[in-house]
Amino acid sequence: MRKANYIFFIASLLLIYPFFINGQNSLADSSINAIMNSHKVMGMSVAVIKKNEIVYAQSFGLKNQEMQTPLTNSAIFRIASISKSFSATAIMQLVEKRLISLDDDMSKLVGFIIRNPKFPETPITLRMVLSHRSSINDSQGYFSLDAINPAKNANWAKCYNNYAPDSGYMYCNLNYNMVGTIIEKISGERFDTYIQQHILQPLQLYGGYCVDSLDKEKFAAIYEYNTDSAKFILSPNAYAPRSEEIANYTMGYSTPIFSPTGGMKISATDLAKYMIMHSRMGKANGKRIISRRSAKQMQTMLSEKEQYGLALSKSNKLINGITLTGHTGSAYGLNSAMFFEPNKKYGFVVIINGSEQKYIDGFNAIIKKTVNSLYENILLK
Repeated sequence: MRKANYIFFIASLLLIYPFFINGQNSLADSSINAIMNSHKVMGMSVAVIKKNEIVYAQSFGLKNQEMQTPLTNSAIFRIASISKSFSATAIMQLVEKRLISLDDDMSKLVGFIIRNPKFPETPITLRMVLSHRSSINDSQGYFSLDAINPAKNANWAKCYNNYAPDSGYMYCNLNYNMVGTIIEKISGERFDTYIQQHILQPLQLYGGYCVDSLDKEKFAAIYEYNTDSAKFILSPNAYAPRSEEIANYTMGYSTPIFSPTGGMKISATDLAKYMIMHSRMGKANGKRIISRRSAKQMQTMLSEKEQYGLALSKSNKLINGITLTGHTGSAYGLNSAMFFEPNKKYGFVVIINGSEQKYIDGFNAIIKKTVNSLYENILLK
C-alpha cells in the first residue's frame, strides 16, 4: 500500500470510528428506553466495563419526580445490599494486617455473647457471619445491636435459627451491621470514616455512608411503586441523616446507624470503578485495595446451593448460561445490581431509583432485561 493511500485509509477509519461508537451507544440507549417504556420505572443509571475499563455510562428517566429533574451520571443512590461488599473489603484489609482473623469468635469481636442457644458449644465465627452461615436471622430487627444483645433484648434467642452455625444459609442484614461494629473496634476509626479513607479515597470515588457528609443535591430521590394507585411514592427514609443519633454515637456499638449492611451512597459510574477493583482482583486506579488472595476469598463460594461467598455471589441466571460474580440490592423501592466476569474482564452496574417489582429468575425484571441488552448491544458488538 502506497504511503498516501495508507494515510487516507487511516484517516477514513478515524472518521468512521466515532460514528461506529455513537451508533453502538445509540442502539443501547434506544434498547434501554424501550425497556423502560414497557415497565413502570422512575429512573435508571447504568455503566458497562469492558477490558476493565468503563466503555458506556448513561442515565435515563427522572432523578426527582416532584421537581421533574432528569437523572444524570453524577447522581448518587443508596445502593442497598451491594454495600455489604464494602464492609467485607474493609474486613479483608484488617485480616491482611493480622489485626483480625476470619475464624475469630464473634463473641470476642463484638463484646457480648454471640452464640446460638441451641448449640451453645459451637462458636460463631466472622467467616460464618460474612457468608450468612451464622445461623442468625433478622426476626428481631437489625437497625440496632440491641436486637441480639442478651443484656438489651429479652427475646435475643429468637435471633438464632434451629440449625447449627455453618450448617445452613440464611441471608441476614444483622450479620453485616455487626461486621461494621467490628471494623470500628479493630481499626479505632468510625465506620463511615474508615470506608472513606481506606476504600473510596484511594480509588478516587465520591460517596459514603454518612448522609450529612455528602452533597444532598446529588441524591437521586428513591420511590416505591404502589400497584393499587399506579403511583410512585417518595421514600424519604432512604436518606434519613440520623444526625441526632450520630451526635450521641457510641463507637463499637452504634454502627448500625450508618447501615454497613445497605447504606452506601454512590453513583453508578463510581460503583463501576469500584467493581473494576474486584474484577482486577483487588487493584484499580494504580492502588491495591486488597490482596489478590483476599479478592479470591471474597469470590469463593462458601454456600454451594446459594452460591454466596463473602459479600459476593455468583449466578448464571442474570445472563442465562454465563456465570457472573457480584451482588444485588433492594430497599425503599430501589433496585441495584453489580456483576462482573473477572476472567473476561467485563461487568455491569444498573441502579433503578423506583420501579414496579416484577422478577425473572430471581432478578428484578428491568435489571435482568437491561443487563442482557447491555451485553448484546455493547459487549457483543
